Amino acid sequence: MSKQLRVVADEPVKIAGDTPTMRLFSLLELIAQQDRQFSLQDLVDRTDLPKPTVHRMLQQLEGADMLMRDTDGRHYCVGGRLRRLAEDLLFNDTRYGARHAVLRALGNKLGESCNLTALSGNQVLYLDRVETDAPLRFYLRPGSRVPVHCSASGKVLLAQMPPAQRRRLLENVPFEAYTKNTIQTLDRLEEELDRVRQQGYAFDNEEFLPGLFCVAVLVPRAEGGRSNMAVATQAPIMRMTADKALAALPALQEAAQALMNIEAKYQC
Repeated sequence: MSKQLRVVADEPVKIAGDTPTMRLFSLLELIAQQDRQFSLQDLVDRTDLPKPTVHRMLQQLEGADMLMRDTDGRHYCVGGRLRRLAEDLLFNDTRYGARHAVLRALGNKLGESCNLTALSGNQVLYLDRVETDAPLRFYLRPGSRVPVHCSASGKVLLAQMPPAQRRRLLENVPFEAYTKNTIQTLDRLEEELDRVRQQGYAFDNEEFLPGLFCVAVLVPRAEGGRSNMAVATQAPIMRMTADKALAALPALQEAAQALMNIEAKYQC
């Protein structure tokens, strides 16, 4: 497989902008589209900029914590500051009210806690959540993070990735055993993700917290391609079984479609 950056066409990508700041932003736009780490030479090969210019721009972005070097010293990946910027945008953009209304309606229909999540590195980030009124519940607030390998949302988000990208993401995941049901090896997780990809939903059957059952579906993108949002519902196992979770799928899929429409509307 080629290690060049993914682009739509073979023509060099033009890094445009009237000021040095805007040219840096243009380069960041290209970098944000990538699904793998990249090197200086990768960017030189895929842009219209000379190597010294790209090198200087990467140094500036690294110095600002927008990018960081991999352990080999040659490849770059997203830095902490850029990741926090992306997460803050997801939390605080104008879509929040519309998304929350969909999540609230889903919670009312199912009578259980529901959440909207996104992949953040090798964790799942809770973008929003509504809690059930039932006295017995598991409380997780927006901003919480859970392990990707033992959460229903994490599984549906991982299942859509190309295998090579998924393995790069998971190669440093410790696969910590949170319960006796936690998947603890990459090979076992790959088997599970094959099933998730075929069936279109994922379960967390007491894999992260004892006594908790969760089911999640992907929020599709209107224009196609990979999504970075999932919607899920969860409940104690005395209220949710696999059969009840399957019965909740139509409501989850309806909510996922509504969330997709919101994303499409705000992109216009």
